[in-house]
Amino acid sequence: MASQFLELRTGQNLTMTPALQQSLKVLQLSALDLEEEVVKALDDNPMLERTEAVAITATITSSARQRQDDDSNDRPESAQPITLRDHLLEQLGVIRNLPKTESILVKILIENLDESGWLSEDFDEIVELISRYVDEPTTALQGALERLQTFDPCGVGARNLAECLDLQLTYWVPEHWPEWVGTPELALAHKLCRQHLSVLATGNTGRLANLLQTDEAMIRRIHALLLKFNPRPASDWTTPEADYAVPDVIVRKVNSTWVPMLNEAVMPKLRINTEYAHVLAESKRGMHSELTQKMQLAKGFIKSVGQRFDTILRVSKIVVTHQQLFFEQGWGAVRPLTLREVATELGMHESTISRATTQKFILTPMGTVELKKFFSTSINTDDGQNTSSTAIQSRIGQLIAQENVLKPLSDAQLTVLLEKEGIHVARRTIAKYRGSLRIPVAALRKSQAGAQQCNE
Repeated sequence: MASQFLELRTGQNLTMTPALQQSLKVLQLSALDLEEEVVKALDDNPMLERTEAVAITATITSSARQRQDDDSNDRPESAQPITLRDHLLEQLGVIRNLPKTESILVKILIENLDESGWLSEDFDEIVELISRYVDEPTTALQGALERLQTFDPCGVGARNLAECLDLQLTYWVPEHWPEWVGTPELALAHKLCRQHLSVLATGNTGRLANLLQTDEAMIRRIHALLLKFNPRPASDWTTPEADYAVPDVIVRKVNSTWVPMLNEAVMPKLRINTEYAHVLAESKRGMHSELTQKMQLAKGFIKSVGQRFDTILRVSKIVVTHQQLFFEQGWGAVRPLTLREVATELGMHESTISRATTQKFILTPMGTVELKKFFSTSINTDDGQNTSSTAIQSRIGQLIAQENVLKPLSDAQLTVLLEKEGIHVARRTIAKYRGSLRIPVAALRKSQAGAQQCNE
């Protein structure tokens, strides 16, 4: 007869309380999205009210959200445009029998996509983030990423340009150009993207033909196919920064020091409705249970909004203190700073710092800038000083802006030019930084310049 016994096990699960979920949701909202959330909360909860009028002007909101024709007054108000996040979460929601852990990991990856639809956060950093909660985190996250990469738009979740193009070869071509399926061209196109994209960037079709053991005519056909793809798969969901970059923080110079302060114009002034609160206080216990629930929700929402601005200001103070030279000299003077350093100083998790800096803007002498752009890794130079990856990206942008458009600089040539300036970075790192700047490879820049000249 089998023996029976009790066994206690301890463990950790990916669970969040409703209060924490609301706090994280409010923290990640942009200023305009927060205003929309406040309006919704006011409509849904009579216990909540404003203490003053809306601060974000109708002009800003109109330009960012409600572009309508002059004769549109007779039409119903148009719905808010769906976001990339909404689009991806909708696809995730229709998958049946998806394990809960995989669903949560896909959501984490979605939250870390940049405006181009690429996975902006380092894969290993996300693995470290989930390692406390998930067995075999690398395998689990890789599976979740592969799931996300099957979603529309094709190429979403790519970690670099090569992977983005390869995903479109895998999923887009069979659906839209089935005549390519099973052809030598498609097989070689996959191999080119995975192994030799940097050679394509040099424009040396002869060398590429030798590497792929084919002829230059085949290389030109493959190149023409790749030019049809979108290196920014989320571009249809991207709103230009100028349309929605409302600053949460304003930086001013006080006694020769740059100091951040919250932008009061975007801070909603909320309170509990005094009349309803009085009714609730005078009622007997057990009565007005719905009002009691509304009261708790209102208090929780007010607390979440307050925590949002408190967290943003605390993070901004560290960023501004660390980046004083930027406010005088610009991007070339940005110092190395990581999410982990700020998280350690504030005693918070890196994911919280990420939420507090994504789509949160700061008004500076250099314009309105997203807070997350001040974070970059450290790179040593020949003079023994440290520079930031952001400063190097700025220099790469300058070099490309000055290049001969008909003979654009390859990543290898950019590496040599930076080495002459005492900055030693690998060619693949140059490619990564160039991609972050949304600058195409040299071959694509050359093709674009040639096409423009033909049009002229």
